[in-house]
This record gives sequence, C-alpha cells and structure tokens, in this order.
Amino acid sequence: MSDTAIAAGRGHFVTFEGGEGAGKSTQIERLRKRLHGAGVDVVVTREPGGSPGAETIRRLLLGGRIKELGPEMEAMMFAAARADHVDTTIEPALRRGDWVLCDRFADSTRVYQGEAGVDTAFLDRLEALAVAGCRPDLTVLIDVPADVGIARVAARSSTGSAPQPDRFETEGENVQDRRRRMFLELAASQPERFLVVDGMQTPDAVEQEIWRAVSARLLQAEEEAWR
Repeated sequence: MSDTAIAAGRGHFVTFEGGEGAGKSTQIERLRKRLHGAGVDVVVTREPGGSPGAETIRRLLLGGRIKELGPEMEAMMFAAARADHVDTTIEPALRRGDWVLCDRFADSTRVYQGEAGVDTAFLDRLEALAVAGCRPDLTVLIDVPADVGIARVAARSSTGSAPQPDRFETEGENVQDRRRRMFLELAASQPERFLVVDGMQTPDAVEQEIWRAVSARLLQAEEEAWR
C-alpha cells in the first residue's frame, strides 16, 4: 500500500476499551508504532481528556470531586468532556486523514455510569449530543478478569511506574467484575465494530491479534477502496 493511498480521505477512528489494568495504554503505543511504520499519521488521545477543556474536567472526575453529585452528573460531565474532545481533537484529525487511537470513549460511559445505575435512555441522549455522529470504526476490547486487573493496578502503583489509583481504579472487585460483564455484553451486541482480545495473553500476542484485525478490517479495506 502506498503512503498516498493510506493518507487519502478521512482517517480511521480506533478506540480501546476494557477494565482497569487491561493493558490499553501499552497496546495503543504498539499499534501507533505499527501504523507509523506503514506510513500512517496517528493521533493518540484519551478520555476523559484529550483537549484542554476536557483535561480540566478529567481532573475533577478522576479526583472524585463529582462523585458526591451522583452518577447522572458524572455522566453529564463525561459527555461535556467528550463533546469538547470530539470537536477540538478527534474530528479535525480525522478530516486531515490521520488515524485517531483513543484510550476509552463512549462505551466506557455506558459501562461505568450504566453500572452505577444511570438510565440507558439518558445515556443514549448524552452520547448522541456528545459524539455528534463521530463513531469508532473499530473498538478493541481487551478483556481480563477483574482480580487480575486490580492486581496489575496495585503493582504498577507500588513500583512508582504509574500515578496512584484514581477514583474508578479503587472500586472493589464486584464492581469491576460487573463492568467486565457489561463490556462483553456490549461487544457481543455489536460484533461488526468490536474486537475482543484475551488480555491474559502475552503483550506480544495481544499486539499481533490487534494488528491482524486492523489490517483486515481497515487497512486492506482502505486499499481496496482506492484501487
């Protein structure tokens, strides 16, 4: 595939989802390097955050300052951050022809705030307003058991290789396990968009599985469209 063919037209939007400690950040960086090697311009971003306004909201959310206002308010704050993120970072990059790799997106709100009891119809309305039609081309769900994810978060925090656990990472195993099940149910309902990867494999094996899916679903399809 030529660099011109890869860069032409609108870019692709790939999101990464999963519970705490799933290994999303590691795999996003590995995919970025793979795509860069294929001649693709890549923007790596995250939620909540990814734009100046959304980063301000991120500090409030992950610091737990919004928690006392209830899950509906948290959902609204996530939506506000997402709207700014889409307008400021994601859509401009896609229009340039860049690929966007995002650590969490609207599926996390559905799972995290949904698990906390926020009504699905309310989340539907918030999502429609926040994303304004900007939907992922592929969502990679890295699945690990809740107890494994919790242990990973604790291990990286104890070594100083990561900040102290945030407001969501400190919640108990039962909560994390319910979120895991909700992610898997969401993926099963939209198999055309999701790739579910066993996060208990080695990082190299996870990387290879993600790259095969990206190549087959996005890169090869893009090449065929430009022939």
